[in-house]
Amino acid sequence: MNVSTSVGSGIRGRTSAEIAASVRGLVDRGVLTPGDGLPPVRALADELGVNRNTVVSAYGVLGRTGVVESLGRAGTRITDRARVPQEGYASTDSLRDLASGNPDPALIPDPTRALQTAGGRPILYGEPVIDPGLEAWARAWMEPDAPGNFGLTVTSGAVDAVERLLAQVLTRDDAVALEDPCFLASIHTVRLGGYRAVPVPVDEEGMTVEGLRAALAQGVRAIVCTPRAQNPTGASRSLERAESLRRVLADHPYVLVIEDDYFSLLSQRPFHPIVGPEHRRWALVRSLSKFIGPDIAVALVASDAETANRLAMRLSPGTTWVSHLLQRIAHALLTDDAARAQIQRAGAHYAQRNADFAAHLAEHGVLAQPGDGLSAWVPVGAPAQQVQEGLARRGWRVRPGDEFRFADSSAVSHRLRITVHALSDAEAAALAVDLACAVAEARARG
Repeated sequence: MNVSTSVGSGIRGRTSAEIAASVRGLVDRGVLTPGDGLPPVRALADELGVNRNTVVSAYGVLGRTGVVESLGRAGTRITDRARVPQEGYASTDSLRDLASGNPDPALIPDPTRALQTAGGRPILYGEPVIDPGLEAWARAWMEPDAPGNFGLTVTSGAVDAVERLLAQVLTRDDAVALEDPCFLASIHTVRLGGYRAVPVPVDEEGMTVEGLRAALAQGVRAIVCTPRAQNPTGASRSLERAESLRRVLADHPYVLVIEDDYFSLLSQRPFHPIVGPEHRRWALVRSLSKFIGPDIAVALVASDAETANRLAMRLSPGTTWVSHLLQRIAHALLTDDAARAQIQRAGAHYAQRNADFAAHLAEHGVLAQPGDGLSAWVPVGAPAQQVQEGLARRGWRVRPGDEFRFADSSAVSHRLRITVHALSDAEAAALAVDLACAVAEARARG
């Protein structure tokens, strides 16, 4: 990385807006290119003769707009947007796509009837952000899993919720704990927000106790974690692990804990929270995208009163509310018996297909623990990139574990995430044979 640290960086300006505009101009002209480092805040402030906070503000603007990403103590660099992995995206080619992580369209409830009932009177500026019908249903759904009294709001999906929640407690370079490996969107959110990501390892029972303790010792002000069907590993938190994590958090009641329970109604595992009634800052986020469709783009957020109030300030009924039509469609589907039965069948199907694929792999000496979620997390005992290439030569597109990593970890780089739920049993068996061959080739290469 080419880091510009001395006088003559080419950046100009006296205000944060001018400095941000100068950096954008340098990027547009190709003077600064993806991967190039920006000067440290203090160095640039001295160079320009401005207050340090002015540069902090400029870098914050650039981070929020995706021009730069923060690497914590390693500095700030121009974002390489072309190389950032995207969830659900695959290049158009002849490979069978097992990398997208998408739900099965055939298992998403048909919204036709819900669309017919989503009308009614127009919603005008200044009306409540959350639609009354969805609010009543959501309160009954969230209450058993909330640690105490809570405020409820609605966002445009879980990623939007996490971004807004972090923005109301963090400033640039603040530390936030993320699971490692981690959901791609969480990595993007933290990087573009200019926050410092602190990795917490994940094992078969979820976020590890020692990992969380180490992150808290580094001064994290927020934690983003997944209680079940962790993406990409499929791990779900056990009751014993949840209790241990709760004891660690007992000494840190003002750290914001965001539980991203994105798989909720599809999960085959129980929900075990890590915050109790004594914890002061918490949020439980439940997206509806995985079971009633990504295009609905609705998530529900239950949180403590202060967090709910701050979140409400970022969801204006005049400009930034979630469409009430989408909320009504979601409510109609969630209260329809046939749709709920479809969701239950989908959850059981995903779990069964992961288990079946693990059994096929075991026949060829590849041992994978069946997890919850939309994909299988497969240890290959060889560099994942090499195994990925071997599978591509055989017609399969998969994701290497490296894409979900933001900290050095050899274990992650020896795993693949494979979305297998749409495969027939014969196709899954064929994939297992091809994967075993690709693994053997990679190991032979050393």
